[in-house]
Amino acid sequence: MTFFPDLRTFIQIGPVSIAWYAICILTGIVAVYFLISRNIRKMGYSQELFDSIFMGALVSGILGARLWYVAFFEFSYYISHPLAILEIWNGGLAIQGGLVFGAGFVLYYAKKHRLNFFRFADAILPYVILAQAAGRWGNFFNQEAYGRVVSESFYRFFPAWFKEIMFIDFAYREPTFLYESAMNILGFILIIGIFKHFRKNKRGDLAYFYLIWYGITRFIIEGFRSDSLMFMNLRVAQLTSIVFIIVGVLGILGLFRRLFRRQKPVILFDFDGTLMDTEAAITQTFVDVFKKHDPDYQLSDDEKLSFIGPSLRETFGRYFPDKLDEVIEDYQVINKELHKTLVKPMPHAVETLAALKEGGYSIGVVTSKRLDAILWASDRYDMTKYFEVIITPDEVTKTKPDPEGILTACRVLGKGQDELIYVGDVETDIEAGRRAGGYTFGYQNPDSDLRFRLSDGHANRLISDLYDIVESVKEDHEWTYNMM
Repeated sequence: MTFFPDLRTFIQIGPVSIAWYAICILTGIVAVYFLISRNIRKMGYSQELFDSIFMGALVSGILGARLWYVAFFEFSYYISHPLAILEIWNGGLAIQGGLVFGAGFVLYYAKKHRLNFFRFADAILPYVILAQAAGRWGNFFNQEAYGRVVSESFYRFFPAWFKEIMFIDFAYREPTFLYESAMNILGFILIIGIFKHFRKNKRGDLAYFYLIWYGITRFIIEGFRSDSLMFMNLRVAQLTSIVFIIVGVLGILGLFRRLFRRQKPVILFDFDGTLMDTEAAITQTFVDVFKKHDPDYQLSDDEKLSFIGPSLRETFGRYFPDKLDEVIEDYQVINKELHKTLVKPMPHAVETLAALKEGGYSIGVVTSKRLDAILWASDRYDMTKYFEVIITPDEVTKTKPDPEGILTACRVLGKGQDELIYVGDVETDIEAGRRAGGYTFGYQNPDSDLRFRLSDGHANRLISDLYDIVESVKEDHEWTYNMM
């Protein structure tokens, strides 16, 4: 095993060698993988979905980058030597071709799986520019992507090893790869550090700004290069950069938003405490259950409030772990009987559902309550007809605050989660909605002590009247937690 056996090689192990070019590119890929992965999880998507997108885009990007290079650099040579097309370790990847092919895969995948392409572009492209910055150092070790001939004094402030590597074809060459690497890093800082936080952006704007910045950067720096890919005496990279800039400018101006109509959001509700006023029935049921199974135990007011929201197994598991099924069965019998006298719809709940249905919105329920108990209450007040899906603990393996129920409802409805509203009344509801990436309404029943429990729930909006949702959904922004 030999480290640095020659300029281009990082390590030689017998007949196998690993080039610096590969190290630089892989470093960039691994770094952006973890950065983008964090973004995708914040959007409410699974790691598995991101891995599928990332690997597909990566393979497509490498293929596109190589084919772009082959098509515009000594095409006749590669036709005569087809096996040389596979020798990417010797250099020869055109990043613009990689971007086009990679974006094409993401567009295909997004359409197939009902994802918003522009939302994913915003989450991915600003970080890809970091990979590009790292990849340019691979060009340095391969002695490519260089510029015009310069004097030795040009490198008087550079390390000796840097100057030596830039001595190419019997002359010192301008380090255009370094210019582009630095500009890519600056572009990342501007997009993520400034543009993202100090401008009211729409979906796609971060991706458009990337196209503008990278397009201008590449167009200018390409003019200094002496090893550009050419097409009919024109620099291919500059032509492509012009296209990038035009697409970016038109996107920032909103042209594509006018061409692609925004989908109406899916609106999902919690049931107890949100659509149906079951607080009195739930509290009294717990009191009656404790009287039967532990008559000497005195429930505090805080304990009674803590029972609202979590699943029965979670709650009773803390008190009666040895007879959990028996206690839950008693709860369900008592609770169903109390529904007859203590349960009623929340104010304006029926009117809200009717207005949303008339407006063409898909409506569903995601709850920790059993289906028979939901139907008993909703049928009684003629509410069931408004629900296209009802997800209960029987349909999922994890209950709130896990987002599985919300995501399951989206799949059943045949909808993506990039336009999603979840309405709930306790913190577990809001957390589940956030973890699904959805826009959350925290409903505060003005007649309930639970209204104080949502202050730290980080809902996008707190409401005390369900009918406020009817007007809110007409607003001009994206219906996701980060509103992009």
